Amino acid sequence: MHAVLESTRADGVSETAVALKAVDRIMTRWNVPVPQAARLCDMSESTWKRARKPGFSGTLTHDQMLRLSALVGIYKSLVLYFDADIAARWPTLPNNGPLFKGMRPVDALIEYGLPHFLDTRRYLDALRGGA
Repeated sequence: MHAVLESTRADGVSETAVALKAVDRIMTRWNVPVPQAARLCDMSESTWKRARKPGFSGTLTHDQMLRLSALVGIYKSLVLYFDADIAARWPTLPNNGPLFKGMRPVDALIEYGLPHFLDTRRYLDALRGGA
């Protein structure tokens, strides 16, 4: 059984709503199609389509929230490390880096799951931080 999270910020907006809005914008920026975006978020396509609309009243599991958080962190690192064009295209370009072995990062994230999201975020944070 998965834990379900829902909390509200001081301004009354749910953290889930904020995370979903941010990830929807990231998926648009990265030009990730709906089926892949849904898989990245560990949702069915129909749930992702509902979740990305304002007023979504569903809840997300702990794993889903971790995925959303990692995607935001990955996006942030890319934007800080690369110019805007590369940052937008990097997730969908074949990558010979140690985590991807020729795969596109979005495909590797889908294939290898949540641990890979966290590894990718740490990898990009290390690049950005010079570590």
